[in-house]
This record gives sequence, structure tokens and C-alpha cells, in this order.
Amino acid sequence: MKKVLVLLADGFEEVEALSVVDVLRRGNIDCKMCSIEDEYVRGTHDIIVKSDCNIKEIDYKDYDAVVLPGGLPGAENLKADCVKELITKMNENKKIISAICAAPETLEYFNILEGKKCTSYPGFIQNKEKVNYVKDEAVVIDDNIITSRGPATALAFALTILGELGCINEVEDIKEGMLVNFYNKFAK
Repeated sequence: MKKVLVLLADGFEEVEALSVVDVLRRGNIDCKMCSIEDEYVRGTHDIIVKSDCNIKEIDYKDYDAVVLPGGLPGAENLKADCVKELITKMNENKKIISAICAAPETLEYFNILEGKKCTSYPGFIQNKEKVNYVKDEAVVIDDNIITSRGPATALAFALTILGELGCINEVEDIKEGMLVNFYNKFAK
């Protein structure tokens, strides 16, 4: 079974974090909400979430992917040394590194996005010289890096992560079950 960590820091964007957890668990992925500090983490909209584990307890070798939700100050709080160490090791081992909204700036801060195609919430990394910013796509994949724009793209981001984990049939089943295909007819 594939295993994924969703990192939570105070001020995380709830829609971005919990959409990923929901979709991955629907896809039978062992998805853990991992706090970088306390067991209970407060989102940017004052929703408190109980984490499944703490970053100090995990071994990156046990996980296939990591997800950094955006939100402020959540993305800033993810710029911690413990997160940098985890992300760096996972990236060196070509595990999936994914970030949405403001969190791609955290990856840029860790020098993970140098020369990579990526996206983010407007205003976060598009003017960075060392990245190849894509402004007109909801989700961007470059090698093992997945980035996305923000809360409205969270579902597409989650489904992309699931697909990159090799769960293509599950992606189609979840899209049908969650009415994504139905919604897409009207979202033009």
C-alpha cells in the first residue's frame, strides 16, 4: 500500500489539506496528517485538526509522497528545519513532492524548484528567477514535483497526486463518485 504524508503547520489552508487527505483515503492510500509541532493543528480558518503523527516520529523511507498545503501563515511555518530535512531526503530519493497555493514558495525556499516547471497562488513564486513558472494550468508536474494554484484547484491537485501514485482506475472511480465529471460539464 502506498503511503503519503500531508504536513500540517499552524495556519494551513484547510480545503487544500483535507481535500488531499479525503481523496487519497478514498483511493486506498495510507495518508497520514503529520504535524510539525503539536498534535492539534489550527488551520487558517480556525478549524482544528487532530494529526495522525508528528514529523519527529516518521522515517521518510516509509513514504512515497509528501504534500504541503498552502495557507498563511501555514506555508511560512512549513519553512522549518525538520520539514527541509524531510523534503530534501525525499527529493533526493525521487519520491513525490507536492505543494499547493503558497507552499510552492516553501519548496523554492528549500531550493527544490530550481529549473522546474511549477505553479502557485498568484504572487508567490511567479517572479522567482530560478523557476519556470506556469500561470495558466491548475496543476503542474515536473519529474517528481507536483504544484497547484490554490483552494479551487485542490480537488484536481489531489486527483493528480493519486494518479501519480499509480492509481489511475481509482482516480476515474473517485471522479465519478464525487461528481467531478458532472460538475466539469457546468464549470466552463
